[in-house]
Amino acid sequence: MNRPLLLFFPLCLCFSLFSGLVKAQSFDALRKQFPDEKAVLLNRVYEYNIDLKNGEPYVTSKELQQIEYLLGSATAYMGKFGFSHSDFHQLVSYEAFTRTPDDKKLKVSEFKTNTDKEGFVFYDDIKETTFHFPSVEPGAIGNLQVSWFNKDPHLLSPFYFTSNIPTINSELKLTVSKDISLKYQLIGLDTSNITVSVKTEHRNNVYTFQYKNCPADKSYDNAPGFAWYSPHVVFYIGSYKNNQGSNTSYLSNVNDLYHLSYNYIKTVNNQTSPELKHIVDSLTKGINAEELKARNIYAWVQNNIKYVAFEDGMGGFIPRDAGLVCSRRFGDCKDMASILTEMLNVAGVKAYFTWIGTRDLPYSFIKTPLPLVSNHMICTIKLNDKFIFLDGTDPTCVFGMPSSAIQDKEAMIAVNEKDFQILKVPVIEKSKNVLIDSTWLTLTPTGIKGHVKKDFKGYFAMEMHGKLIYWDKKNMAEIMENQLERGSNKFKLDTFNIDKKKSAGEFSMSADFSLPDYAKKLGNDYYLNLNLFKFFQSSRIDYPKRKVPIEHDFNFETKYVTLFKVPDGYKVSYLPQSKSFHNKTWGFDLKYEQKDNYVILTQEFDNDHLMTTNDEFEQWNKVLETLFPLYKETLSLTKI
Repeated sequence: MNRPLLLFFPLCLCFSLFSGLVKAQSFDALRKQFPDEKAVLLNRVYEYNIDLKNGEPYVTSKELQQIEYLLGSATAYMGKFGFSHSDFHQLVSYEAFTRTPDDKKLKVSEFKTNTDKEGFVFYDDIKETTFHFPSVEPGAIGNLQVSWFNKDPHLLSPFYFTSNIPTINSELKLTVSKDISLKYQLIGLDTSNITVSVKTEHRNNVYTFQYKNCPADKSYDNAPGFAWYSPHVVFYIGSYKNNQGSNTSYLSNVNDLYHLSYNYIKTVNNQTSPELKHIVDSLTKGINAEELKARNIYAWVQNNIKYVAFEDGMGGFIPRDAGLVCSRRFGDCKDMASILTEMLNVAGVKAYFTWIGTRDLPYSFIKTPLPLVSNHMICTIKLNDKFIFLDGTDPTCVFGMPSSAIQDKEAMIAVNEKDFQILKVPVIEKSKNVLIDSTWLTLTPTGIKGHVKKDFKGYFAMEMHGKLIYWDKKNMAEIMENQLERGSNKFKLDTFNIDKKKSAGEFSMSADFSLPDYAKKLGNDYYLNLNLFKFFQSSRIDYPKRKVPIEHDFNFETKYVTLFKVPDGYKVSYLPQSKSFHNKTWGFDLKYEQKDNYVILTQEFDNDHLMTTNDEFEQWNKVLETLFPLYKETLSLTKI
């Protein structure tokens, strides 16, 4: 789940005074310090009390947020605030009020609670309570205090220091019983700005994490999930002393995590439904090869079980029985893993439930043995001593290739109640993800006529198959024109064809088009820019200002070939020079050549990194500095 901005998460019962609060600066001082901001968070303070009750970990939490409004224009969209709660983070009490510039306290009287459902989620049990601070004006301070009971201490939420507006004081305080061993990790960029202190108070250890003057989060294109870069604290219980004084392991290592996770699946699929058994038999009748059985079953699930995401208490962790998923023909990722695992096992193909985190998350099972490491579940099979990862949520995924979102991630495979394996999902090499775009051009009295053919392979093909599923068939001509446009905005699509005979790992389309006024004629000469595409024009990185990495969906090779037929009676009077440029980050090859009566421009780009980090940004820009001037080169034709 993505981190909401200005929404609030679990934190100790009772509203005692929060320690270490930053006192409000003068309004004029804040306006001078933040001249372009509509508001700032004065304090963003979360406190957890982590104790033992009846021999088990017991966690309560509270939070305080204070927002000061600096401009009158903030009223329109920053007066609304809210906080989240769920079955796991049960709401205990809350209060919100505005402290006016003349020191009046105006309480919020109306709160509205709705399901906090994201666009891709069919249903979840997370609730969002929202309200509006009254009398918001420059100098007014909105105050929110909330407390929760944290039902399952395995599921403590990370604390993020930054928000979408600057924060003067961002602080996390953990009061932990001495009988509990607490572990924590600082993750993200700029964690050196976080001060950490640990002290002893009576029978507790008190951990304080503080970040002063946090800048506002800035949105960047093509950034990975916020957990990669936004500074935050992940904290968890490693072990504790039970009533008998013995040390009890809780989440001290990956074995503890696996034991917890296996409890969620151990009672699933104890009995095979007749309907599911009948389907498996029909898909594997007369087939002995395990791989063909697995391919047939995977394809059937992809085509017949609709993926929907929904969470409902423990339903967010426990897969539903395969028989139920089969009968109702839909399910979330855990349900898709359930039906795949059951069908494959019924067919005699050994299959395993597998927990995995998508590339939105930077965590590792081994380094951070917590449930938050995995936000996804898939099925893993083993064929010919090779593990194959099957993601039932992706209807276009090719058997044998992982979905692009789980490349290079650790997978925790449930072998049995005691045994598991942690494997790294492979990164698919660039040579398997190829896009070849070929264009044939001929000169006409009014401009250019052309034919185009695009061939997609690997993840490129999967993407196009996925788009085809959702494209509005009534508007296909318009959609295809946008897909195939080149040269200029005068591009006009005449005919098009989509090759539907290809497998999910291949896809192709072709079209005929016209491009009026593209070739320029001066006297008896023609001038033509064969760079029909000006790639990466908006890809220059704001370096060194940008620190956030750039994420790429997959490694790839792309090739764009333009073949221009020299008209009879003309010769090439100027052929631009070819150019290649590569460094450690990436590069390109741009080649002009003449073969018989054709001039051919070939542009090739490749990517061999799933992520470009800030130490590579300068090299990225150097490639663009070399490439962009080449786009201005023009072919010249002279009449013989």
